[in-house]
Amino acid sequence: MNATEGNAYPREVEAIYRQLLESWNKRSGAGMAALFAEGGNVVGFDGSQMDGRTAIEAELSRIFADHETAAYVGKVREVRLIAPDVVLLRAVAGLVPPGKSEINPAANSVQTLVVTKQDGTWRIALFQNTPAQFHGRPELVEQMTEELQQLVM
Repeated sequence: MNATEGNAYPREVEAIYRQLLESWNKRSGAGMAALFAEGGNVVGFDGSQMDGRTAIEAELSRIFADHETAAYVGKVREVRLIAPDVVLLRAVAGLVPPGKSEINPAANSVQTLVVTKQDGTWRIALFQNTPAQFHGRPELVEQMTEELQQLVM
């Protein structure tokens, strides 16, 4: 099911994705971790893995303490019901380095969330952040960067 079809779950799930990016941009490991199911998982841009809400908060808090992180902009491509309480969200994202207004094309990514409803609340079960380098197809990197750049305010 496409996000534009007007069901309630796409809006709720899209809101969770927006909160995830906002929490990153606020450099809040706790804010990001709170969006995950207790046993949620993250596969980071560099392939690192975080398992469980506690580990997600600890690792992200360490990253924010040790690095000046860039700000995310993202665009939802699809929201699809997989099972009654399981939704897949696919998005593309870019990062704007601190003090800059242009997206860094080397950090573009394809992001996937699997979101489940537990006790009436949607929580992220899996967040995967995959580099979008499109090896041998620089025009695709340019297209994605241009599309995402339009979201930078």
